[in-house]
Amino acid sequence: MPSLPTAALSSSSSLPLFPPSSYSSPRKTHSRFCLPFALPRFTNPTHPFRRPMTCSSIPFEKETVISDRPYSFLRDTDGLDDESVRSRFQRMIMDVQDSVCGALEALDGAGNFQEDAWTRPGGGGGISRVLQDGRVFEKAGVNISVVYGVMPPEAYRAAKAAVTDQNPGPVPFFAAGISSVLHPKNPFAPTLHFNYRYFETDAPKESPGAPRQWWFGGGTDLTPSYIFEEDVRHFHSIQKRACDKFDPSFYPRFKKWCDDYFHIKHRDERRGLGGIFFDDLNDYDQEMLLSFATECANSVVPAYVPIVEKRKDTSFNERHKAWQQLRRGRYVEFNLVYDRGTTFGLKTGGRIESILVSLPLTARWEYDHKPEEGSEEWKLLDACMNPKEWI
Repeated sequence: MPSLPTAALSSSSSLPLFPPSSYSSPRKTHSRFCLPFALPRFTNPTHPFRRPMTCSSIPFEKETVISDRPYSFLRDTDGLDDESVRSRFQRMIMDVQDSVCGALEALDGAGNFQEDAWTRPGGGGGISRVLQDGRVFEKAGVNISVVYGVMPPEAYRAAKAAVTDQNPGPVPFFAAGISSVLHPKNPFAPTLHFNYRYFETDAPKESPGAPRQWWFGGGTDLTPSYIFEEDVRHFHSIQKRACDKFDPSFYPRFKKWCDDYFHIKHRDERRGLGGIFFDDLNDYDQEMLLSFATECANSVVPAYVPIVEKRKDTSFNERHKAWQQLRRGRYVEFNLVYDRGTTFGLKTGGRIESILVSLPLTARWEYDHKPEEGSEEWKLLDACMNPKEWI
């Protein structure tokens, strides 16, 4: 296949975010902030066409880049209760970030994650880690955030299931999460995305004493360029095993939710071969859902690393690489057009490096490209257009 121009995405020039040499320089501040995951879900499965949120830029306290990772990003009032859900979820995402980054560095064998950490005066902060141009990974980002803020009234109304609620004033919120996208170099090694988050809102000022609302969200999904059925079955079996420990209905429910969420509507195809996805989950015991989110996050390494270990040194040619770049174009289209976390951050003046960390270094678009029917490329496209049950 002849070589065609490859579109280099602007996100590549922003990484690494803050090289180690900057740690000793004067502190840097940023006037906007973006979570590495979606804020509250702005639609509801039972109300998919509820009025959309229209956001003007939402001001946040300035961020300060720090040289040392803190023990906790929680406010002192939260940090005093080490057994609170907030504290335990924060501890979980920090542990998962460490374990995932350690496993990926060992797998890559050459690249290392570069880190920047930041805090905000009113409490909260985050840690971004990026490995770029390694031996195995073209780009891998693993971010965590623990933040406090005030949700504007339109976001609060959009997040609630009942559209008849009275208009509240600004609503204080707490959000914590981990988000990651991993792009290997080899076209036979799949891209992976995972994201797990916890969200709370306090009572609006106009409704003192109203109960605090909370929910969990997240998921893990696989985006290969070529189908190896044993790899896809392995990945889905790990997701099912994590789900079945808590409720046998979770895997089929969240697998379908994943297929529906990662739908590139303008092309009528899915971004990849699915996994699990859930949002607004609060209809079970809070302790159970915390354990469930923890189990899912801890399943990332066993679900993904063995696949990349098997495929990272597979021989490939220019045709294979070109197809990978085309599929990455689809990845970019979904993230910039439909992904809630990305679009929310772009609409609210968020930190561009954090928002676009999910994008690959390179992608490609060809005019009216159609793979030959029956080819391996066609089989992948057919599976993206017609989701199937893998296990």
